[in-house]
Amino acid sequence: MSKNSNNSLIENVGSLKGVGDKSRALFEKCGIKTIGDLLNYFPRDYDICGEIKKVEDLTNGEVAAIRVRCTSSPVMRRVRNLSILTFKAADQTGEIKITYFNMPYMANNLKGKSFVVFRGLVQKKGGSFVMEQPKLFKYEDYLEIMGSMQPKYPLVKGLSNNLMIKTVSQAIPCSAYLEDILPSDLKNSLKLMDYPEAVRKIHFPKDIKEFEEARRRIAFNEIILFILSLRFLKREEEKSINHYPFKDEEVTDKLIKYLPYELTGKQKKIWGEIRDDLMGPHIMNRLIQGDVGSGKTILSFLALLSCAANGYQGAIMAPTEVLARQHYDGFLEMIEKYDLPMKPVLLVGSLSAKEKRLVQEGIEKGDYNCIIGTNALIQEKVNYKNLALVITDEQHRFGVMQREKLFDKGSFPHVLAMSATPIPRTLAIILYGDLHISILDEMPGGRVPIKNCVVGTEYRNTAYKFINDQIQAGRQAYVICPMIEEGEMDGLENVMDYTDKLKATLPSSVRIATLHGKMKASEKEMIMDEFSKGNIDVLVSTTVIEVGINVPNATVMMIENSERFGLAQLHQLRGRVGRGKHQSYCIFINTSGQEDAKKRLEIMNNSNDGFKIAEEDLKQRGPGDLFGIRQSGELAFHVADIYQDAELIKEAAYYVDNLLKDDPDLIEEENAALKEALVSNLFDFTAL
Repeated sequence: MSKNSNNSLIENVGSLKGVGDKSRALFEKCGIKTIGDLLNYFPRDYDICGEIKKVEDLTNGEVAAIRVRCTSSPVMRRVRNLSILTFKAADQTGEIKITYFNMPYMANNLKGKSFVVFRGLVQKKGGSFVMEQPKLFKYEDYLEIMGSMQPKYPLVKGLSNNLMIKTVSQAIPCSAYLEDILPSDLKNSLKLMDYPEAVRKIHFPKDIKEFEEARRRIAFNEIILFILSLRFLKREEEKSINHYPFKDEEVTDKLIKYLPYELTGKQKKIWGEIRDDLMGPHIMNRLIQGDVGSGKTILSFLALLSCAANGYQGAIMAPTEVLARQHYDGFLEMIEKYDLPMKPVLLVGSLSAKEKRLVQEGIEKGDYNCIIGTNALIQEKVNYKNLALVITDEQHRFGVMQREKLFDKGSFPHVLAMSATPIPRTLAIILYGDLHISILDEMPGGRVPIKNCVVGTEYRNTAYKFINDQIQAGRQAYVICPMIEEGEMDGLENVMDYTDKLKATLPSSVRIATLHGKMKASEKEMIMDEFSKGNIDVLVSTTVIEVGINVPNATVMMIENSERFGLAQLHQLRGRVGRGKHQSYCIFINTSGQEDAKKRLEIMNNSNDGFKIAEEDLKQRGPGDLFGIRQSGELAFHVADIYQDAELIKEAAYYVDNLLKDDPDLIEEENAALKEALVSNLFDFTAL
């Protein structure tokens, strides 16, 4: 959006019909203040309402609509805190069982009804079709939306999807004033639609083809700005002389010698690369890309130890408080055990104002030479005495701007980034284009490989029994659901209802908790901390646990609707188990019942190698492949997906390299809009 664009784009969203003070506050919670913000707040998914099917034509695992009437009176029963309403319905071709959990009022909605439409996930149980929690429509109401793509937006509590749709509909005419940052020749060569048109169509596509074209254009905007920002960053950093030349300290060699395990060949090689960087003529900019459990943390500790031994400060930034605390506790244990010259401190958001002030004063005076924390490390009040090394853990969770903020806390410090996201090397070279990449693809010995299985919904009861057996043996478990609450997307499990179902199914002694992204940060940290301490037996969670929690006692992960995730993300989720000495298990529930989905999931069944899985994901994810759940936040893209858009990323990188050859500072008139978008950071590359 240009500064010179029509004023309607900067009008407050409260100027739109139906948005009062209360609604406006809810929109602001989503980061939507202006009409321009609203237009750039894209759907996270779509509900495609298919044609009405006959009961005899239903297939297990599909989301379908049926026109039926009730053939039995609703029966209500209670299992502890769970109310279960069941009845039968039929058309002229067959009968189906309908079940609602904690929705007793549905019995009243069915009174006096003849034929109605139910839409939901079809499951086959004991030879009969079942629908759980289906949506209920009047026949004529369903006909109105049949065949359409209904946008589903990310929401906060109190903000309905219907209000979002109505509000966006009013704002759509203003999209004409959105500025297109790409030159016409590029759009023509890549067959990209105009940006204003793409925004209109991504909100309300008439079909899949139109959605794909709109998403591709918006994804390209994100990708090109991301790559441009990396190129400029790299240009600046390549000029940077090493202001903190390290001397080779014996203390790191001694620690390696005294460790209770031997470093792998790859760990030794990468430590050599890091040491050469720190002693070299230019500042270090290196990424360690290694699978979960490959031993990245000890390499970061060695770098911080070398930093302290040379008289400098080093900082490591983790994406969650739980992970930061785990680093702190682990580092402190090694420092005390081996009497190392390090003075660590923990700086996280949950510290009291007084505690933060004391820590900040100690950092500024140089009392601490190893600072461990979250994004609290980059707050304005934090000043370092001589910050020579900055490390970001789970690099893909931090955007370019966040990494720059930490970098700016020092005077051209060395940068070491770590990521467990298995990105194929061809893409990593582009996406981490400002960093030298070290691939840590050798696993330490002694790890017990995770046992995997891909099963259908009929296996659930067996899985619940297995989970309970593990808990009785003193272990813990994760259950992953793609959605937070009922109604977000038909046919997908949600953590709220699933928690109730598990509480009704497992013994009352089993301690079950819920975790999802809409919780306050303090609440999420508290639950993850309780799970880490063993005070929770089963954690029912969304993909928010993908990074930032290390619980060696957790031995089971069950992933619902696993066919709706990308393979690389499934591997990231699976990485939460298999971290201790006990045998661990991952159960992939294929709710679709479809053979092609099962075949794709078998890749997970047959391999625990993240890099191989990433390469397979790249092959499997073609353009326009809509799984319904995007990869959760790699490189903080909002629309783009590194697997689905692999070719687009390569095209963008090729274009950027040619563009900067001809116009290295983007001073040509035709590139003015692109430069303005880059400078103003219109596309906010901060972690989601």
